[in-house]
Amino acid sequence: MNATQPSRLTAYAVVGAPALMALYGGIRLVPGSREPGPGWTAGHTAMFAGLLLFAPVFLALRRRLAPRGGAGRIAAGAALGTAFAGLLCSLAQIGIDLVVGLAAADKAEQSRLFDRVQGVPGVLPAVYQVGPLLFYVGLLALLVAASVGAARTLRWWSPVLMLVGTVASAADLALIPLAAACYLVALSPLVRLAAAPRPVLVQGLAG
Repeated sequence: MNATQPSRLTAYAVVGAPALMALYGGIRLVPGSREPGPGWTAGHTAMFAGLLLFAPVFLALRRRLAPRGGAGRIAAGAALGTAFAGLLCSLAQIGIDLVVGLAAADKAEQSRLFDRVQGVPGVLPAVYQVGPLLFYVGLLALLVAASVGAARTLRWWSPVLMLVGTVASAADLALIPLAAACYLVALSPLVRLAAAPRPVLVQGLAG
């Protein structure tokens, strides 16, 4: 893989992930999109694809970190691992939602299928309640680490915007497009930084 490929992928992911997230949020606002049908399928497909694009975003953020010492490297790895664990849980959630929407003939059957799946021990906390939160915790940790210290490569507003967007969407799912816009602005410096040399030190994960 040549040097331009990671930076190009990062640029696509930084724009594509929030854009697909916004598309999902917009489709949710269309009447009938919250029950089995084309709207449900299109929206969840867009969100699934958008989540997948966060994988190169996480890796790009990790490449911006050069933590000092073993403790710093462990902390950086833990932030990345937390983000990926949350991503997998979020993908599982959207994947289940997508399959249930395709399998159900109507809203009532959709509800019964969700009850059956979420009734499996461990599924509700791992896939719907706790697990997906790790996505936001890990992403926030990576953004904060890249925004502090002498060798910071992002500005302070990147983690702040990410946090504002996350809180907004958690408060009201109708605000998902706003959250996506916040994510896009927060992550946009990665497009410019992707091809730049790695920093020498990020003290935020220095331990």
